[in-house]
Amino acid sequence: MPGSTKSMGVATVAALVAVTGYTVALGSNGWLWFGWIVLGLITLTMALSKPV
Repeated sequence: MPGSTKSMGVATVAALVAVTGYTVALGSNGWLWFGWIVLGLITLTMALSKPV
């Protein structure tokens, strides 16, 4: 896994923790979860694509 993909994976996990914490503390926000899903899909795409 290249460095940029690993960094995106760490950022995705950190974002999941942050969004979950926000949801527990202040209630759900659909835009935050939507943003996390988009970030996760981008990370997944990077992980599955072969470097050129």
